[in-house]
Amino acid sequence: MSDDVLSVIPTDPHWQPERARADRAAALAAGLSDPDDPDAFDAEVEVYWHDTLTPVDCGDNLERITCPLCRSAIDTGWWADLLEAHADDGFPTLAAEVPCCGGATTLDALEFDWPCGFARFEIAVWNPERIWFSDEELAGLGDALGHPVRQIRARI
Repeated sequence: MSDDVLSVIPTDPHWQPERARADRAAALAAGLSDPDDPDAFDAEVEVYWHDTLTPVDCGDNLERITCPLCRSAIDTGWWADLLEAHADDGFPTLAAEVPCCGGATTLDALEFDWPCGFARFEIAVWNPERIWFSDEELAGLGDALGHPVRQIRARI
């Protein structure tokens, strides 16, 4: 059996909120986990504070990665190896040399189909009763945190 995780991360991978704001946003995310009946589903919500830049990956949803420099496809095996190499310690920097053209870019500039990201803070909603948060809901979560956010949907 697999799990789905709908994660909310700041648009700035280095940014972290104050604890009270994080608690408020996590409570809001839990209430939004079932848009038809927020009281019917008690979502498991976890809040992560990372010491280093940590990938927030889409898991089995990943279909392809495109290089922002040469527009070539990047082998997803390269990405999997990179994630495995940094699984314990996170990423000290997002700077990377892409395998397709050898160009210098940043990992957060890669174009992922499904979205992936990097963060030092994450709100993860496990097995929500929805696919995505709406733009309005994301704006509300960003307001609660005090910083704009984006979302990542993972199947693990």
